[in-house]
Amino acid sequence: MVDIKKVAVIGAGVMGHGIAEVVAMSGRDVNIYDHKKQNLKNALKEIEKSLAKLEEKDRISETEAIDTLNKIETVNDLQKAVIDRDFVIEVVPENLELKRDLFARLDRYTPEHTVLASGTSSLPITEIARATTRPEKVVGMHWFNPPVLMDLVEVIYGEKTSKETAETTYKFAETMDKIPIYCKKDVRGFIVTNIIGAFYGEAMWMFTNGEAEIKEIDAAMVHQKGYPMGPFELLDLTGIDIVYDVRKEAGLKIPPVMEDKINKKQFGRKTGKGFYNYREGQGADYKERDGEKVDTLQIEARMVNEASKLIEIDAATPKDIDTGMKLGARFPEGPCRRGDKIGLDKITNKLQKLHDKYKEERYKPTELLKNKLKTNKIGERKGEGFYNYIEPTKKTYHAIKTQNPDEKGVVKITLDRPSRMNALNEEMMTEIPEFIKNLDQNNVRCIVIEGKGDKAFSIGAEIDMLKKTKPTRLRKLLKVFQILENYPTPVIAKIDGYALGGGLELAISCDLRIATKRSKFAVPEINIGLIPGGGGTHKLPRLIGETRAKQMIYLGEKINAETAENWGLINKTVPKEKLNETVKETINKITKGPPIALSQAKKTIKKTRQQKHKKALELQIETLTHLLETQDFQEGIKAFKEKREPNFKGK
Repeated sequence: MVDIKKVAVIGAGVMGHGIAEVVAMSGRDVNIYDHKKQNLKNALKEIEKSLAKLEEKDRISETEAIDTLNKIETVNDLQKAVIDRDFVIEVVPENLELKRDLFARLDRYTPEHTVLASGTSSLPITEIARATTRPEKVVGMHWFNPPVLMDLVEVIYGEKTSKETAETTYKFAETMDKIPIYCKKDVRGFIVTNIIGAFYGEAMWMFTNGEAEIKEIDAAMVHQKGYPMGPFELLDLTGIDIVYDVRKEAGLKIPPVMEDKINKKQFGRKTGKGFYNYREGQGADYKERDGEKVDTLQIEARMVNEASKLIEIDAATPKDIDTGMKLGARFPEGPCRRGDKIGLDKITNKLQKLHDKYKEERYKPTELLKNKLKTNKIGERKGEGFYNYIEPTKKTYHAIKTQNPDEKGVVKITLDRPSRMNALNEEMMTEIPEFIKNLDQNNVRCIVIEGKGDKAFSIGAEIDMLKKTKPTRLRKLLKVFQILENYPTPVIAKIDGYALGGGLELAISCDLRIATKRSKFAVPEINIGLIPGGGGTHKLPRLIGETRAKQMIYLGEKINAETAENWGLINKTVPKEKLNETVKETINKITKGPPIALSQAKKTIKKTRQQKHKKALELQIETLTHLLETQDFQEGIKAFKEKREPNFKGK
């Protein structure tokens, strides 16, 4: 694969300077090219502003900000900008001929090994690649705005894109702390644009057909189904004119309500008026009760159908589709997971009824959905749909990412909801205990828990979960904290970013906590009229003393990592670049230690907390007597005398 050290970004607009900033933050040299010198000056100013904000929020240090700026050069000559580059990303306007002309020049100016990536959001990669003599080196790399904050990157194959080129691009994205997904077929709109198109497209047709009002649809999708914005509110934010152009380019029918807004030049927030009025500062003014009678299944069925089209042609996997929608559109869950929960039988039947009624191609269920209906693989309640819910070897976790014991016996659990800053939901609180219970304890020496992305370990429980969960259900969900405390081997919380509320309680249920210096800690439940519900009221006083625990619980204020370490809330703080190394060193010490003694130490510490001093002392003596009889103790003594590392066997 190509070793990417030098990068060029073509186009100094919002996407261009944002991508250049991300690339430079990864330690690579970046040239930004634009045909207008003023655009380059503006780009540098915007990058400086962005870095200052990141520094202000403790996302990066002052030194890192300076180093990032030093990695960026602005160039007004295209050939000079790309002549020695390993990877080129273009983000020029969405015009096919403009891009083809650019790629023909890039083909002439760049070395043979250079990967040429298009940042297009919808144009065919294959057509762009035909302008070059190396279509195998041309790939789609679709970023989301703003690139500095959005984690998702779509990697798109053209017809002749080589596997090596796609994998190089995928790994390149990962080195920049982005989360890439593959679109393996050159379908127009790729993954996210296709499915989000069904989200607001179907909403517009429902309004056009008199099935529901705009406010009703938005209220239903937000308050009933948990989407961050209603489809009309999202259209206003994105720009009705932009979505109109995408739909027209793709040959999709334009709903009359959209045509009307285009004719009136009411494009959304940027013009002060769209589906809502923004001139008086009113904005989207729907209320929760507005959406009580809306048929939300119609919109969600459309999205599931679009997802199944991509799966059917092997353009994307269910997991990548769901990841894309959670990260790229901030959806609470992807359409494949949502479809499995609803039931693919209900989805397919709804689509068929709509197709029979309106005779529109968009409602025609895919053969994939029809086959799942025939084979009774209709979702979670039957054990299989897009995902498998029964077989442990095939089971897909949706809120966590897991890694079974490696050769050292280390298990890794990643809180996998970066679009929600790894907020705890019912799925996560159920999946963690389920995964841990299925582990063979004989093969586990240590468990490491971390949050995905670079923003948070976890910001705590989702408000919707707190609102909707009954007390009996809540008690069941809180078992996640108990299973970590009771697990016989050490558990490490690897913290980078926010650990708030239930997220902090999850961390203090672990045995050791190692955090980056930029991390922040709080139990902010008091701010919404609650108190910590995952053991914080009794664990915090034990860890940091009653006075400081009261300060955290009563005030709900964040404390920084240095304070947290001084108080004893966490074991160690390290610079971000040292986190992996420090956790690895800690793991090595644990896995080289005596398994029985470590397990008994954890058990004894727990019991001594719960018993009076005399009984605790007796328990410690009893445990020590047992450990003196183990082979591991004998090996430990022998290794000490021989001045070598002990080789513990757990016997």
